[in-house]
Amino acid sequence: MQDIAAIVESLVNGADDVVSPELLAEKLERSRRTQTPLIVKLGVDPTAPDIHLGHTVVLEKLRQFQELGHQVVFLIGDMTGRIGDPSGRSDTRRQLAKADVEAFARTYVAQASKVLSAERLTLRYNSEWLEPLNLADLIGLMSHVTLARILERDDFQDRFSEHYPIHLHELLYPLMQAYDSVALKADVELGGTDQRFNILTARQIQEAFGMEPEVGIFMPLLEGTDGVRKMSKSLGNYIGIEEPAEEIFGKVMSIPDSLMARWYQLLLGERPEKIAAALAEEGNPRNLKAQLARRITARFWGEANAERAEAAFDRTFRDRQVPEDAPRLPYAEWMRKTGAINLVAGLPGIPSRQEARRLLSQGAVTVDGERIDTATEVSLKPGSWIRVGRRRYFRIESSDTEIGTV
Repeated sequence: MQDIAAIVESLVNGADDVVSPELLAEKLERSRRTQTPLIVKLGVDPTAPDIHLGHTVVLEKLRQFQELGHQVVFLIGDMTGRIGDPSGRSDTRRQLAKADVEAFARTYVAQASKVLSAERLTLRYNSEWLEPLNLADLIGLMSHVTLARILERDDFQDRFSEHYPIHLHELLYPLMQAYDSVALKADVELGGTDQRFNILTARQIQEAFGMEPEVGIFMPLLEGTDGVRKMSKSLGNYIGIEEPAEEIFGKVMSIPDSLMARWYQLLLGERPEKIAAALAEEGNPRNLKAQLARRITARFWGEANAERAEAAFDRTFRDRQVPEDAPRLPYAEWMRKTGAINLVAGLPGIPSRQEARRLLSQGAVTVDGERIDTATEVSLKPGSWIRVGRRRYFRIESSDTEIGTV
């Protein structure tokens, strides 16, 4: 049987902070003695439909608890989602309609199930206990926290000092999220570092209700594929877990070598000393990056698809082959006459001239293996191929029927 100290060390691996490891050890010891699984909570306000690798940092830690036999509660904040978490906000979040929240919730559950085991996962909605609260209940809940404590939040302080409005319903958000932990009798709660205030408030409210406080495990924010900024869809440095296997594999292979150790730790749960030893022994970071890409891709698409994605990547980038399934573009009649194409006006798969100019200026376009960095006309012939970015290929083929331009 694994030593409790070793289990705690494994569970806090990769965490930015834990409040507190000693309490976690006590809870694990009691769980083992009473044969009662811990209740491990993750609360999500479903305000966006897609999950990317940055979100899975917390999900992977939840999976560790599941593998130890504990019960994970995936809490959909369908009620708190109608308020909106003020964390990190400089303005008030738009209140979502109930139908929107329910639609987002279905998407979150389906995607999170690609990481979490369904057998050890309980799905709950906080409207179960928050909607029935009456005014007396709400007043009682509010009596446990001072206004000064709520206004300690950095985001509220910043908005107050900048004279941005803070609406009263936003002040209720951390109290409602804290009451979730009371209703669930949560032993452990996970969240990103931006959830520190909310989770610490939950501990305070649990104690006010005569309960042992939960352990707070705060996971760091994952850097995106650029290796600098946090992974974000708006920044374009993200990898969505529902993207095709080939796209996931290729994007992981594009990350800076300096990011590999952190991704191994946060996404796959590897310990720093093991990663360091592997890097020192291997000598070739490309092989370790391929292993990282294969394991991450397999998590969402299975081993067979991950192997096919790796083979396709190798054919394209290591062996310099154009993919067999690259789209075929017609060598139209006007091209037969001129033998040239203006890539700004007709770059395949690019919706605007502005985007085409950006790609060309960045050297992201090659024709027959030669990088094109100007907007000049480029000679093409049947059999020529165009690469746009790192993974988009197009083959020019002969056609007796003119069906449009490239």
